[in-house]
Amino acid sequence: KYGMVAIGLVAPDDVVRNSTAPVGAALYLTKPLGLGIVSTAIKRGQAADDLVEAAVTLMTTTNRAAGEAMRHADVEAATDVTGFGLLGHLHRMLEASGAAAELDAGAIPLMDPRILELARRDVVPGGTKRNLAYVRIHTDFGDVPEPERLILADAQTSGGMLIAAKHRPSMEAVFREHEVAFARIGTVVAGEPGRVRVSGSLSV
Repeated sequence: KYGMVAIGLVAPDDVVRNSTAPVGAALYLTKPLGLGIVSTAIKRGQAADDLVEAAVTLMTTTNRAAGEAMRHADVEAATDVTGFGLLGHLHRMLEASGAAAELDAGAIPLMDPRILELARRDVVPGGTKRNLAYVRIHTDFGDVPEPERLILADAQTSGGMLIAAKHRPSMEAVFREHEVAFARIGTVVAGEPGRVRVSGSLSV
């Protein structure tokens, strides 16, 4: 095993926190979901070569451009989406911000349509299942099927940024200027801190 830590200095005014998402802010995701599920498929010998290549490309694409874009747009809050999955990191952001959120599952991108089929076949990491067990009590899933719930909680490796921004036109213009792929997936709303309501269904 190999690990490291990076320590540095940053000007306080340059810090984008995960605890300051205001009611009314749009929620943006800068990378599609499914990396944890693909990693498990690779370990089980169930991932096609092109799916492996797509996952490697996504994981080796850094968040530098997304980070620069959100700073130029003066966003209200942000976090990365990694081991706790989209729902886990969103829950933590909302709880710290004293707000809730509504997500449109149909707007949430998947890295490949085959992710959904893998989830239906239970090709899912143990960490993803633990993530879902944790966020389940904080999430109103409605009619969202279990495989899609797992994807929304999928543990990502080198996932994207989850950004809360009140000024949608300027945020989206800056994303395009920096050539950052993005999806507007929901809205921060008033409600029980940390609560998430999901509507719709993941698109394939």
